[in-house]
Amino acid sequence: METLTLTGLLKQKAEEFPSRRALSVSGKLDLTHARLDELIDKAASLLLAAGINPGDVVALTFPNTVESVVVFLAVIRCRAIAAPLNSAYTTEEFEFYLTDSESKLLVTSQEGNQPAQAAASKLKIPCITATVSDTGDDVILSDYNSDLKSNSINSIVNDPADVALFLHTSGTTSRPKGVPLTQLNLASSVRNIKSVYKLTESDSTVIVLPLFHVHGLLAGLLSSLVAGAAVTLPSAGRFSASTFWSDMIAYKATWYTAVPTIHQIILDRHLSKPEPSLPRLRFIRSCSASLAPSILARLEDSFGAPVLEAYAMTEATHLMASNPLPENGEHKPGSVGKPVGQEMAILDENGVLQQPNVNGEVCIRGPNVTKGYKNNPEANKAAFSFGWFHTGDVGFLDSDGYLHLVGRIKELINRGGIDFNRASLLASHICLCLCLWTINWVVSKFSGEKISPIEVDAVLLSHPDVAQAVAFGVPDDKYGEEINCAIIPREGSDLDESEVLRFCKKNLATFKVPKKVFMTDSLPKTATGKIQRRLVAEHFLAQISTAKIPKFGA
Repeated sequence: METLTLTGLLKQKAEEFPSRRALSVSGKLDLTHARLDELIDKAASLLLAAGINPGDVVALTFPNTVESVVVFLAVIRCRAIAAPLNSAYTTEEFEFYLTDSESKLLVTSQEGNQPAQAAASKLKIPCITATVSDTGDDVILSDYNSDLKSNSINSIVNDPADVALFLHTSGTTSRPKGVPLTQLNLASSVRNIKSVYKLTESDSTVIVLPLFHVHGLLAGLLSSLVAGAAVTLPSAGRFSASTFWSDMIAYKATWYTAVPTIHQIILDRHLSKPEPSLPRLRFIRSCSASLAPSILARLEDSFGAPVLEAYAMTEATHLMASNPLPENGEHKPGSVGKPVGQEMAILDENGVLQQPNVNGEVCIRGPNVTKGYKNNPEANKAAFSFGWFHTGDVGFLDSDGYLHLVGRIKELINRGGIDFNRASLLASHICLCLCLWTINWVVSKFSGEKISPIEVDAVLLSHPDVAQAVAFGVPDDKYGEEINCAIIPREGSDLDESEVLRFCKKNLATFKVPKKVFMTDSLPKTATGKIQRRLVAEHFLAQISTAKIPKFGA
């Protein structure tokens, strides 16, 4: 019988590979699959003793530590709902997320988290700490009996329909939306990830992304554990470029997954200070933002492994599409690969399926997709129509079935266009005296050129002196919208605006060349390193009339 819960899949691996390494903290601790399973059941029993009931939301805020993994999986094991939160949030942000998730308990590291605890105290939410012993033999929750027998969890049976994980969308274009994900969603997603990358008990990875985010949690951690593979957490509890390769070598890593910004950091450090030796990697994975083909090529040349770009989002419990391993097919730079484990369609605004190579909205459906946002009927109405979940991304499927993303619907730059209703009204007046082909010509001209900022990003990043770059749209009196871009030059370069524009004019159609280039030394990013295009646009638009561009957050 097929196992349809994440907890069931993890139990299977603990039984199948009890003595194989499952989880390590670099240089400090190693846990086998069997030991990890015992710690999870012990912590789950303690949570039951703390009064946690099935369906209760337990908020967690930890760095990437063994405690974060054990407590997260323990919450799910006792049929409660885990809500991992970024430990860098302010008190006000913690208040929002604790309230919106309706959390019943907050769990932190032994060191605590003052803003989170202040928010919990204000909301009258109990707060406890969790500690795994240095030897990995025991887990302790503050104020609860560490000698409690773990068999109190044995009567709990996890169900595929149980909501197990509660996350929020990034909120880069609107108020963050709450996304409930079930045991079935989680089990389906980790199976998809394990399958497309052929993860087995022989694999090993080092986590570089935060575990409160779906990318690091599902692709890095859970898919590995469900494969019987091994995961290493950096000793500092977060990514460090200075220790990354030493950890990869020490723990015989066979792959890693990261966002483009971290790939660039790893690459830049290696190019400036080459590693004396590197592990033999099966593949490198990139996801959560577009990876410029030039960066992909540099990664492959430097580290001798195929770089597989993927496409994912929280509402799909991470993975939606991926380029395959070399033995399973071509991996196309600039494409995010083929759909994995769910149906995918490109639809127009009327729900009509588009032909290959024709742009439309990327839509999905499958067992990994959330059933809907929490307490948000308007968002659900917009996101679920024609029998599909609408991602808000524009793209096309080529004749080989590979997905190519053009950009977020809200981020496409409409240069030279006016409001379509105005164009249609003008055309209706013209129809009194002109033929139909003229009407079509007028409407097409007024609709403007739709420009993908991702395409412009890729060209900017191919310049050897550009470290980071982002293109964005700004209002323009003549064209409706124009393109601007922000550039972080490589250290030691003398790159200036005129050189960027010269390069763009050589490599882009005239209408895609940015009107203005901002040189800066910082760009706003999400907690996972994804550049926030909307915030960049707002920042530089506000400063466009000043001679000096202040740093973000200044």
